Amino acid sequence: MLFAGIGCRQDMHDEPKFFPQRGTDFYADGRSVRPQVENTVARNQLHADTYFYTGFVNGKEGEGLPFPVTMKVLERGQERYNVYCTPCHSRVGNGRGMIVDRGYAHAGDYHTARLETAPLGHFFNVITNGYGAMPDYAAQIAPVDRWAIVAYIKALQLSQKATQADVPAGSQVQPLSSIAESEGLPANFAQQWTLPPTAVNGTPDDQPFVLPTAPPSAASGLGAPASSHSATVKTPAATPAGKTAAKQ
Repeated sequence: MLFAGIGCRQDMHDEPKFFPQRGTDFYADGRSVRPQVENTVARNQLHADTYFYTGFVNGKEGEGLPFPVTMKVLERGQERYNVYCTPCHSRVGNGRGMIVDRGYAHAGDYHTARLETAPLGHFFNVITNGYGAMPDYAAQIAPVDRWAIVAYIKALQLSQKATQADVPAGSQVQPLSSIAESEGLPANFAQQWTLPPTAVNGTPDDQPFVLPTAPPSAASGLGAPASSHSATVKTPAATPAGKTAAKQ
């Protein structure tokens, strides 16, 4: 190929660019980083449905679920609960998980009067922001799965006090101890766990950690959800016909 100007040196040119947090004379304000366009929101961060993402209604923990409870939702909630919640709260939600059995602070017992009457938004708030010795799980659990766990917690609360009238015809309510025996588990499987003598409390004064009696105040500036979210959602449906509901 023939080039014009053979013998002349071709100088390399550095492409002009902006560097974060570095000044520039290109813009009048001297900043290379430009402010976002007003009223723009990053992708997947619109969060217009504030109740779905916060669990609060007008600054208070809401009473309902933001979507209908189906068996698929409960199964997803059970799966996520077994992954993230059972180490502390146990499979039946009595606050005596394996971590607690090894000396960690006693986790919340879902079968106390305080948590049986707590609004559904309270459980979502706790999973999102933490509570007492419990850390937040906002990074690990997506909002839709947090609500699924909330639905499953309500099912757990029902299961531990279920009567024959609570289940469809053809189903039976059996104590957890009976189910444990049929599964070949030890006789003490369904009993309350006690801390071993070598356990430590993990608190500065080595005393048992006491959960707060009232939930933390709602964050300011939270908007109210749509009116369709304000209705109270009843306890999820009982176990389908042919299944056995576990009762402790």
